[in-house]
Parts: sequence; structure tokens; C-alpha cells
Amino acid sequence: MLIWLTDYLAQFDPAFNVFHYITLRAILGVLTALVISFVVGPVMIRRLSQYKIGQTVRDDGPESHFSKAGTPTMGGALILVAVSIAVLLWADLGNRYVWVVLFTTLSFGVVGLIDDYRKLVLKDSRGLPARWKY
Repeated sequence: MLIWLTDYLAQFDPAFNVFHYITLRAILGVLTALVISFVVGPVMIRRLSQYKIGQTVRDDGPESHFSKAGTPTMGGALILVAVSIAVLLWADLGNRYVWVVLFTTLSFGVVGLIDDYRKLVLKDSRGLPARWKY
């Protein structure tokens, strides 16, 4: 989306043409997603802990997994939000492949959401069966 703004601004100052380089926009996209994760992550973890939205552990699992009980889950939502915002800001939205990759990424996020829903709301510690995830 910002590439359209820089196209307009390049009419007045050619220095804005640097934003046409995909490497610069990729680096800025990574940094944007990183900053979003660092800013939103701790707040999200506190909220998930506050509402007791945590991992359930199977009784028949290894003993080392019992320490994971209550660990906040749904971290994939943070990753999806950060990546989606970075893509929408820095990618060339006129490129259809950007939309294909974004749709695919969000689709896998929906699978993760369904898996977490089954674990949290339905209290099924196994979540989705592996054959449904792939």
C-alpha cells in the first residue's frame, strides 16, 4: 500500500524511487512485523493469561509436558496479525501472487484457530487430528 504513496511522492522527489526495490521493502516488512510482535506480544500474553486461555495437557503424555499446563496459547494470531499488516503496508498489492500467499497464510491460520478452539473450548487436548492439518 505504501508503494502507491511512494509512486506519487517520487514525482516530486526521485529519492522515493528507492522504495521500488523489493529488497528494501522486504527488510522494512520484516522490521515492521518484528516491531508489531514486540509491542503487541506482551500485551497479548498478559491478556491470555488473565483470561486463563491456556494449553491443556494430555494425561497420558510425557511427564515433561505437565509443566506446559496453563501456558497461553493462540500465539499464531499474533504472528498472523503482524505478517498481514506488514504485507499490506509494504507489498505490491497489484501483484496477484501477494494475495495468493496472504490468503494461503491466513488459511493456515484458520486451521490453527480451529485447532486451538477444539483444545480450549471443547477441552480436547489433542486438537485437530494430524490428517486434517495437512
